Amino acid sequence: MSFLKSIFNRKEQPINSYADFWNWFLENEKKFHNVLKNQGDIKRVFFDKLAPKLNELKDGFWYLAGMYDDNISELVFTPDGIIKNIVFVEELVQAAPKMIDWKFTALKPAIDIENVRLEMAGYTFDSDNLSFYSIDHKNYPDEIDIVVVHNDYNEQDESTIINGTYIFLDNYLGELNSVTTIDNLKVISKNQAEKELISISKLKDFLIWREKEFIEKYKGLRHNTDNDNYSSLEATLENGLPLLAIVNSDLLCWDSKASHPWITTVEIKYDGKNNNGMPNDISYQLLNEIEDKIMIELKDSDGYLNIGRQTADSVREIYYACIDFRKPSKVLRRIKREYQNSIEFDFDIYKDKYWQSFNRFITK
Repeated sequence: MSFLKSIFNRKEQPINSYADFWNWFLENEKKFHNVLKNQGDIKRVFFDKLAPKLNELKDGFWYLAGMYDDNISELVFTPDGIIKNIVFVEELVQAAPKMIDWKFTALKPAIDIENVRLEMAGYTFDSDNLSFYSIDHKNYPDEIDIVVVHNDYNEQDESTIINGTYIFLDNYLGELNSVTTIDNLKVISKNQAEKELISISKLKDFLIWREKEFIEKYKGLRHNTDNDNYSSLEATLENGLPLLAIVNSDLLCWDSKASHPWITTVEIKYDGKNNNGMPNDISYQLLNEIEDKIMIELKDSDGYLNIGRQTADSVREIYYACIDFRKPSKVLRRIKREYQNSIEFDFDIYKDKYWQSFNRFITK
C-alpha cells in the first residue's frame, strides 16, 4: 500500500531549464502525437498539459500544433510578436532532441502566397483582397512604412481587419520577418489610398530589397563613446516631483542612428516616497551596481550604445540603442533574475530606427 501511495503522490519535477522541459516532453510525446494524429481531445490531453510547463520555464511562450504530414506532428513556438522573447523561442527549439514523430519550429514560418488564405469573422485575407504601397519619408529615408489596403475594409470592424492582416502577414512573410523588417504598418480602405496599389504578393520581394539596401549602407558601422559629451537635464513632472536625466548628447546628434535600430529600455523601480521620488543612498548604490553590470555586458564596441538614463518618481530608466535584439534580451533577463529578490526590474525592446523616442532629450 505504501508503494502505491508513493506512486500516486509523486510530484513532477519542476521545469527550470530547456533540458527539463524536453525531458518532460519526451515522457509524454507519444500521447501528444496520437491525440493530434487522431484529432482527439487536443486541448485536454495536450494543450492543458503543455501550457503550464512552458510557463514554468518562462512566460511569453505561445504555440501552434498540428500535423505536418500524415505521420509527423508539428509544434510551432512563437513569442506572439514580442521582440524580447524571440531569442528564447529560438533557443528552446535549438535544444529540442530528435524525435521520429515530431517537427519543432521556432517562429511561424513563411508560407507560399498561394497557400495563405485566412477567414476571420466573415472577412477574407488573401492575395485577392489585400494590396499595399510604401510611404517614403524625406527625413527618415531608411524607415519602412507600409500601408496595407483591404478591399472590404469596414470601420466598424476595424480591429478584426487589422488583426486579420497582421496574422496574414505573419504567415506570408514568416513571423521573424513580419515583426523585424516593417517599421510602421497601417491598414486602410481602398478609397483612403493615396498611391498606386501594389499586389500584396510583391511585398516580400520589396522588403528583401529594402533590407539588403539597409544592411549594405550600414555594414560594419560602429560608434565609440569614450570621448562623447554628456548633458544633464532637469525637469518637473506634472505631480511636482523632479526628473533628472543624463544623456549622451553627441550620440543624439549622430547621423547614423539607423545603424542601431533596436531600442532597449530598462525600468527599475525603487522606493523614493520619502525622498521626493529620488533614490536614497542604499537604492542609489544598487541602481548604479545594476547599471554597471549592464554596461560591462553591452559594450559600445559590440554595437550597444548607452544613450543615457532618467530618474524620477521612484523609477530609473536606462536606454540603449542596439544593432540587434537577441543579446540584450539574454543579458537583461539574466540580470533581472539575479536581482529579482532585491528590486523590481523589467525591460522592453522595440524598433525605432531614428531614435524618435529620445527627441524629448534634444535641446533646441
